[in-house]
Amino acid sequence: MRKWNSLITIGLFCAILFSFTVVDMLNEDRIFSERERRALAVKPSYSRETVRNGKYMEQYEKYVTDQFVGRDKWIDIKMMSDLALQKSELNGVYLCDDGYLIEKHAVADFPQELIDQKLDLLEPLVKRWNAKVMLVPTADNILRNRLPAYAEYFDQSRFLEQVNERVGSENMIDVYATLLEHRDEEIYYRTDHHWTTRGAYYGYTSWADAVGVKPIEYDPDQTETVSTNFYGTLYNKVHAPVSPDRIEFFPGTDDLPVQITYDFEKKSDSFYEEKYLQGSNQYAFFMDDNHGIVEIRTSQKNNKTLFVIKDSYANCYIPLMANHYEKIYVIDLRYMNVPLNKLMEQYNPEEGMDVLILYNCIHFLEEFHYR
Repeated sequence: MRKWNSLITIGLFCAILFSFTVVDMLNEDRIFSERERRALAVKPSYSRETVRNGKYMEQYEKYVTDQFVGRDKWIDIKMMSDLALQKSELNGVYLCDDGYLIEKHAVADFPQELIDQKLDLLEPLVKRWNAKVMLVPTADNILRNRLPAYAEYFDQSRFLEQVNERVGSENMIDVYATLLEHRDEEIYYRTDHHWTTRGAYYGYTSWADAVGVKPIEYDPDQTETVSTNFYGTLYNKVHAPVSPDRIEFFPGTDDLPVQITYDFEKKSDSFYEEKYLQGSNQYAFFMDDNHGIVEIRTSQKNNKTLFVIKDSYANCYIPLMANHYEKIYVIDLRYMNVPLNKLMEQYNPEEGMDVLILYNCIHFLEEFHYR
């Protein structure tokens, strides 16, 4: 009897696995997860070399995990059970005080070898263009007082010390100290990994102080709210019972006439796109989401040009810079696979241009590259 029960159990298990395999084969692969706001893994290409070095199986495991049938529902079930067990970390996100969701960054994911590799890329770029570097710490560093007890985090202050040693203090814009000073204010979203408009403003004042210009004085308490139901990337990872965020901007940043061209085609006369406020990707309100290249012409007549190399942290920051420049070029290297220095030479006017490298610390280590 026990033998038959075991055989039946094994048979049912195999049938379930076979059913899922068949459904997976019949289902079309998804390219993008709206829920997680990220591209999903695609089926890797087979070759003897990738099999030999183990990369094929590693990539295939990621592919199967991302494309598993009913994946979102299984995630929801797991999250509900984890919440019932009162866990403080779900899917790489800490459940923190005051309804904050803060992304976990494990120390092991950022070894010294990776840091050296990125700094070897950054240093010659900074020296060639006398670029300013603004690497913004993420919420797990600035809002450490909100993290669960014994929560792990990658110490970005030590990382920034290494950056400073390589590029020189004259090229560094220190936003760590400024953000730490204002950590009791809403400088990061509660449900998203970005800094807020208020946080970006404090970064802007740090830039102005570093380069010796008078900043436009916006009042952080006088922003305009355009959405009160923003659930960001971290909420989409865990679907925890938290309140939504607000999307805000400084009305004065939309007063200066501008002409914006996205990816050589799409035109706009505003830094802000209200159409995104009705969807799930509301942070795209700033700068029409992410683009490979953006050209901004303002009504200023000062012959000053700014070239920004950035990640999405810059999207709510760039409108604050418009009053200081006649032209601004914005490059997102995740979507622009071109020789960077040649591109910069092409846009560099005779009188020269300012260059700003703006990433959050984690995205810089994970994504910064150029050729």
